[in-house]
Amino acid sequence: PRRQRGRLRRRDKRNGGRLVKLYDSKMAPNPRRTRIFLGEKGIALPTEQVDITTMQHKTPEYTAINPLQRMPSLVLDDGVVITESIAICRYFEAVQPQPPLFGTGAKEIALVEMWNRRCEINFFANVAAVFRHLHPAMKELEVPQVPAYAEAMRPRATWFLELLDKELAKR
Repeated sequence: PRRQRGRLRRRDKRNGGRLVKLYDSKMAPNPRRTRIFLGEKGIALPTEQVDITTMQHKTPEYTAINPLQRMPSLVLDDGVVITESIAICRYFEAVQPQPPLFGTGAKEIALVEMWNRRCEINFFANVAAVFRHLHPAMKELEVPQVPAYAEAMRPRATWFLELLDKELAKR
Protein backbone atom coordinates (compact mmCIF):
# COMPACT_ATOMS: atom_id res chain seq x y z
CA PRO A 1 0.00 0.00 0.00
CA ARG A 2 1.10 3.54 -0.49
CA ARG A 3 0.04 6.33 1.83
CA GLN A 4 -0.71 9.82 0.60
CA ARG A 5 -1.95 12.64 2.82
CA GLY A 6 -3.65 10.38 5.39
CA ARG A 7 -5.25 8.23 2.71
CA LEU A 8 -4.62 4.57 2.25
CA ARG A 9 -4.73 4.11 -1.49
CA ARG A 10 -4.24 0.73 -3.08
CA ARG A 11 -4.25 0.06 -6.75
CA ASP A 12 -4.03 -3.27 -8.47
CA LYS A 13 -3.10 -3.03 -12.15
CA ARG A 14 -4.55 -6.51 -12.73
CA ASN A 15 -7.90 -5.13 -11.67
CA GLY A 16 -8.13 -1.97 -13.76
CA GLY A 17 -6.62 0.18 -11.00
CA ARG A 18 -9.68 -0.28 -8.78
CA LEU A 19 -9.34 1.21 -5.30
CA VAL A 20 -10.39 -0.32 -2.02
CA LYS A 21 -14.01 0.69 -1.29
CA LEU A 22 -16.04 0.64 1.91
CA TYR A 23 -19.78 0.13 1.62
CA ASP A 24 -21.10 2.20 4.50
CA SER A 25 -24.43 3.11 6.05
CA LYS A 26 -24.59 6.27 8.14
CA MET A 27 -27.62 4.95 10.06
CA ALA A 28 -26.17 1.64 11.27
CA PRO A 29 -23.92 1.09 14.31
CA ASN A 30 -21.49 -1.45 12.82
CA PRO A 31 -20.37 0.80 9.97
CA ARG A 32 -20.04 3.62 12.53
CA ARG A 33 -17.69 1.43 14.54
CA THR A 34 -15.60 0.90 11.41
CA ARG A 35 -15.58 4.63 10.59
CA ILE A 36 -14.43 5.48 14.12
CA PHE A 37 -11.63 2.92 13.87
CA LEU A 38 -10.51 4.24 10.47
CA GLY A 39 -10.63 7.79 11.81
CA GLU A 40 -8.41 6.86 14.75
CA LYS A 41 -5.98 5.26 12.30
CA GLY A 42 -6.06 8.34 10.05
CA ILE A 43 -7.25 6.24 7.10
CA ALA A 44 -9.61 7.74 4.53
CA LEU A 45 -11.23 5.45 1.98
CA PRO A 46 -13.60 5.83 -0.91
CA THR A 47 -17.05 4.91 0.37
CA GLU A 48 -20.43 4.18 -1.07
CA GLN A 49 -23.47 4.87 1.06
CA VAL A 50 -26.06 2.11 1.28
CA ASP A 51 -29.36 3.37 2.66
CA ILE A 52 -30.79 0.65 4.88
CA THR A 53 -33.96 2.67 5.49
CA THR A 54 -34.87 2.22 1.82
CA MET A 55 -33.66 -1.41 1.85
CA GLN A 56 -30.71 -0.78 -0.51
CA HIS A 57 -28.83 -3.51 1.36
CA LYS A 58 -31.43 -5.99 0.09
CA THR A 59 -30.95 -5.14 -3.60
CA PRO A 60 -29.43 -7.71 -5.98
CA GLU A 61 -26.45 -5.36 -6.51
CA TYR A 62 -25.55 -5.22 -2.82
CA THR A 63 -26.45 -8.88 -2.23
CA ALA A 64 -23.83 -9.74 -4.87
CA ILE A 65 -21.26 -7.97 -2.66
CA ASN A 66 -22.53 -9.33 0.68
CA PRO A 67 -25.02 -12.22 0.52
CA LEU A 68 -25.86 -11.66 4.21
CA GLN A 69 -27.11 -8.17 3.25
CA ARG A 70 -25.42 -6.58 6.26
CA MET A 71 -23.27 -3.53 6.70
CA PRO A 72 -20.39 -2.72 6.32
CA SER A 73 -18.53 -4.42 3.49
CA LEU A 74 -15.02 -3.71 2.32
CA VAL A 75 -14.14 -4.56 -1.28
CA LEU A 76 -10.39 -4.88 -1.73
CA ASP A 77 -8.56 -3.88 -4.87
CA ASP A 78 -8.34 -7.54 -5.93
CA GLY A 79 -12.12 -7.99 -5.57
CA VAL A 80 -12.02 -9.88 -2.26
CA VAL A 81 -14.85 -8.80 0.05
CA ILE A 82 -14.41 -8.55 3.82
CA THR A 83 -17.55 -8.12 5.90
CA GLU A 84 -18.11 -7.65 9.64
CA SER A 85 -16.85 -4.49 11.30
CA ILE A 86 -14.16 -6.09 13.45
CA ALA A 87 -12.78 -8.15 10.56
CA ILE A 88 -12.47 -4.94 8.55
CA CYS A 89 -10.80 -3.19 11.48
CA ARG A 90 -8.37 -6.08 11.97
CA TYR A 91 -7.49 -5.93 8.28
CA PHE A 92 -6.55 -2.26 8.60
CA GLU A 93 -4.70 -2.89 11.88
CA ALA A 94 -2.47 -5.30 9.97
CA VAL A 95 -2.11 -3.00 6.93
CA GLN A 96 -1.31 0.04 9.09
CA PRO A 97 -0.14 -1.11 12.53
CA GLN A 98 0.40 2.39 13.95
CA PRO A 99 -1.22 3.46 16.14
CA PRO A 100 -2.01 0.01 17.54
CA LEU A 101 -5.71 0.00 18.45
CA PHE A 102 -5.99 -3.70 19.33
CA GLY A 103 -3.15 -3.57 21.84
CA THR A 104 0.46 -4.71 21.76
CA GLY A 105 1.86 -7.84 23.33
CA ALA A 106 -0.04 -10.98 24.18
CA LYS A 107 -1.69 -9.78 27.42
CA GLU A 108 -2.85 -6.40 26.08
CA ILE A 109 -4.19 -7.92 22.84
CA ALA A 110 -6.07 -10.58 24.83
CA LEU A 111 -7.57 -7.99 27.21
CA VAL A 112 -8.70 -5.78 24.33
CA GLU A 113 -10.30 -8.80 22.66
CA MET A 114 -11.93 -9.90 25.92
CA TRP A 115 -13.57 -6.51 26.51
CA ASN A 116 -14.51 -6.18 22.87
CA ARG A 117 -16.35 -9.52 22.97
CA ARG A 118 -17.93 -8.73 26.34
CA CYS A 119 -19.29 -5.45 24.99
CA GLU A 120 -20.56 -7.06 21.78
CA ILE A 121 -22.29 -9.98 23.51
CA ASN A 122 -23.50 -8.38 26.73
CA PHE A 123 -24.27 -4.84 25.61
CA PHE A 124 -24.49 -4.30 21.88
CA ALA A 125 -26.50 -7.44 21.14
CA ASN A 126 -29.00 -6.58 23.89
CA VAL A 127 -29.35 -2.91 22.92
CA ALA A 128 -29.75 -3.94 19.28
CA ALA A 129 -32.50 -6.39 20.26
CA VAL A 130 -34.35 -3.70 22.20
CA PHE A 131 -34.08 -1.21 19.35
CA ARG A 132 -34.87 -3.63 16.54
CA HIS A 133 -37.87 -5.15 18.33
CA LEU A 134 -39.41 -1.93 19.70
CA HIS A 135 -38.66 0.97 17.37
CA PRO A 136 -41.33 1.55 14.68
CA ALA A 137 -38.69 2.46 12.09
CA MET A 138 -37.27 -1.06 12.37
CA LYS A 139 -40.48 -2.95 11.61
CA GLU A 140 -39.43 -3.62 8.00
CA LEU A 141 -35.94 -4.71 9.03
CA GLU A 142 -36.90 -6.95 11.95
CA VAL A 143 -39.67 -9.32 10.89
CA PRO A 144 -41.34 -10.22 13.13
CA GLN A 145 -40.82 -7.62 15.83
CA VAL A 146 -41.24 -9.26 19.24
CA PRO A 147 -41.70 -6.55 21.89
CA ALA A 148 -41.59 -9.05 24.78
CA TYR A 149 -38.13 -10.15 23.66
CA ALA A 150 -36.96 -6.52 23.62
CA GLU A 151 -38.26 -5.95 27.14
CA ALA A 152 -36.47 -9.09 28.34
CA MET A 153 -33.16 -7.81 26.91
CA ARG A 154 -33.40 -4.30 28.37
CA PRO A 155 -32.30 -5.23 31.94
CA ARG A 156 -29.39 -7.26 30.58
CA ALA A 157 -28.01 -4.19 28.81
CA THR A 158 -28.41 -2.10 31.98
CA TRP A 159 -26.69 -4.77 34.09
CA PHE A 160 -23.70 -4.83 31.77
CA LEU A 161 -23.40 -1.02 31.79
CA GLU A 162 -23.27 -1.12 35.58
CA LEU A 163 -20.52 -3.76 35.45
CA LEU A 164 -18.62 -1.71 32.85
CA ASP A 165 -18.91 1.46 34.96
CA LYS A 166 -17.38 -0.39 37.92
CA GLU A 167 -14.54 -1.65 35.75
CA LEU A 168 -13.82 1.77 34.27
CA ALA A 169 -13.89 3.40 37.72
CA LYS A 170 -10.83 1.27 38.59
CA ARG A 171 -8.77 2.74 35.74
